Amino acid sequence: MSKPVVLIAEELSPATVEALGPDFDIRHCNGADRAELLSAIPDVDAVLVRSATKVDAEALAAAARLKVVARAGVGLDNIDVKAATQNGVMVVNAPTSNIVSAAELAVALMLAAARNVAPANAALKQGEWKRSKYTGVELYEKTVGIVGLGRIGVLVAQRLSAFGMRVIAFDPYVQAGRAAQMGVRLVSLDELLEEADFMSVHLPKTPETIGLVGEEQLAKVKPHLVLVNAARGGIVDEHALYVAIKEGRVAAAGLDVFASEPCTDSPLFEFENVVATPHLGASTNEAQEKAGVAVARSVRLALGGELVPDAVNVQGGVIAENVRPGLPLTEKLGRIFTALAGEVAQQLDVEVRGEITQHDVRVLELAALKGVFSDVVEEQVSYVNAPVLAAERGVAVRLVTDAESPDHRNLITLRGTLADGTQVSVSGTLVGIGQRERLVEVDGYDVDIEPTEHLAFFRYEDRPGMVGTVGVILGEAEVNIAGMQVARDAKGGHALVALSVDSAIPSLVLEQIGSAIDAASVRAVDLTE
Repeated sequence: MSKPVVLIAEELSPATVEALGPDFDIRHCNGADRAELLSAIPDVDAVLVRSATKVDAEALAAAARLKVVARAGVGLDNIDVKAATQNGVMVVNAPTSNIVSAAELAVALMLAAARNVAPANAALKQGEWKRSKYTGVELYEKTVGIVGLGRIGVLVAQRLSAFGMRVIAFDPYVQAGRAAQMGVRLVSLDELLEEADFMSVHLPKTPETIGLVGEEQLAKVKPHLVLVNAARGGIVDEHALYVAIKEGRVAAAGLDVFASEPCTDSPLFEFENVVATPHLGASTNEAQEKAGVAVARSVRLALGGELVPDAVNVQGGVIAENVRPGLPLTEKLGRIFTALAGEVAQQLDVEVRGEITQHDVRVLELAALKGVFSDVVEEQVSYVNAPVLAAERGVAVRLVTDAESPDHRNLITLRGTLADGTQVSVSGTLVGIGQRERLVEVDGYDVDIEPTEHLAFFRYEDRPGMVGTVGVILGEAEVNIAGMQVARDAKGGHALVALSVDSAIPSLVLEQIGSAIDAASVRAVDLTE
């Protein structure tokens, strides 16, 4: 078989190719050259880009075999994610690759603007010694306003705190307690504009943030404000900033991004008190290497049929941060379901309840199917081929969601009907700040046990001595019990023992337990890879 084709459309670090490894046919093209890109893309399986290559609807339509687009960086302005989703193409990026570099550049721009570094440097190189003209200001004991307290905003806040600055921030999606832990006081945007001596913007570019800092906002700031934007062009209205600086209502600015890029001719460039760089936020050796290696790993996972942690879209839906922790739990529930059923169900419902249903949870259906078939087929099961395996075996799959979850904040249940009409179900949830996995229901019995690598379930008629019998037999077999739950439907009715153990229970020991307690069913689950 021929190797999958990976097209590298822009210059990436050598470590990127190393991370891809020998399993791919790697090609190169100049993605900024539209004709070259369109001629190179039809037979490729993956394309790696930075910011100069536009992967739009036209390019996606030309790429008949394309499975994944990887952006070696954070932003996705040059990728049509909607069109990619409609074409069944996964989009991945490297969301944390450049955060340190971007934060450091923001601080550099702030210092450069505060101390007139750029004009003083230019004057000196022209033979002019102008110490008095380029007197600056200190950052120490000044107030800096961070607009957007995300990953980069937090890093900037930490670094500027070390300069002895008072840090305030505007971010409606951050809780005041979390900000306070970092020594940051949350304020409204108006309060920030009125209080800040320095201001640094760290927001994504969205319809809501375009023009967020405009004429009205700049009318509220102190005249000695130093404004930095190293996030995305267009968040700060460049014309409004030009007027404010020209009229002396803003003292200086540091800009790395612009509404239209490349930008080589802006009215803002006429001011000595504006220091500007050509979108260098991610332009460090370290950031480029991190980004290249991250997306190379994502491409390997994607072309191997696995779920990619940095995927922006999967099967038409964005994977929300609140959904991601449920993926490994749901996969384990699938494997437990198959072990309990002992066969492939004819009908399988993946039920998701609680707050998590505010997000797109379709990926949990994929995780459930991956788990269900992992111990059934010889081939490797992935998020890509799991639905195919279900269809081939005639399994009718349905995703059921309900915002109400009476007993748990979120609850994931796999409920299936077997060929003889028997129903099997298993439920799990995540608890606490650490999002610990818990198995909370098995075939209608309430349990509370961690889904460890080795589990066992025994069903029998409720009567005295059965738990002790199970413990004695396991002890004699030197199998240590890590956790045990006993549940029953009624006193003297039917009971279930759910066990987590430190090692796999030998089949002969399982048979011995089943015989000793006259078990209606004995099931062992091995969740090791």
